[in-house]
Amino acid sequence: MNALRTAHTADLDPAELHEIHALLEAAFEGDFDEDDWDHTIGGIHAWLRDERGVAAHGSVVQRRVQHVGRSLRVGYVEGVAVRADRRREGLGSLVMEALERVIDGAYVLGALSASDDGAALYAGRGWVRWPGRIAALGPSGVVPLPDEEGTTYLRPVAGLPDASEALLFDWRDGDVL
Repeated sequence: MNALRTAHTADLDPAELHEIHALLEAAFEGDFDEDDWDHTIGGIHAWLRDERGVAAHGSVVQRRVQHVGRSLRVGYVEGVAVRADRRREGLGSLVMEALERVIDGAYVLGALSASDDGAALYAGRGWVRWPGRIAALGPSGVVPLPDEEGTTYLRPVAGLPDASEALLFDWRDGDVL
């Protein structure tokens, strides 16, 4: 297996982006649309290749989260997947380690929305499930996101926000989180 690589989206060639996109579509079994892809690009990618191609991937993109009157610069994790034949080998942890290094060095907080399958990986790496309310600042104002409550995990870089106040994420098309 080749070593873990990290690079900004701008430094990936079209063939690499196509291969990463294909991995994500296969790994999420049809539940990865163009909005999800749009959310995955534009930041720092971490990925591993083997003789069959991209075996694991994740990226971190910048988001803004309002909390108690402050706008926080947040490293938001997207597109974490491991090819089916390489799961349970620690590749997801290797990808997350690289993304966490970026978050710890560039953001005040890390955030992600975990699937049931991914929650154990993140919790085991020290990510904390956000116990408070989640909302987004939408085109028409504040939009509560009750379905995201309980699935949002934070990586405290400069401490955890006060959970008695909601996290208000920036708006985007598709799944907001």
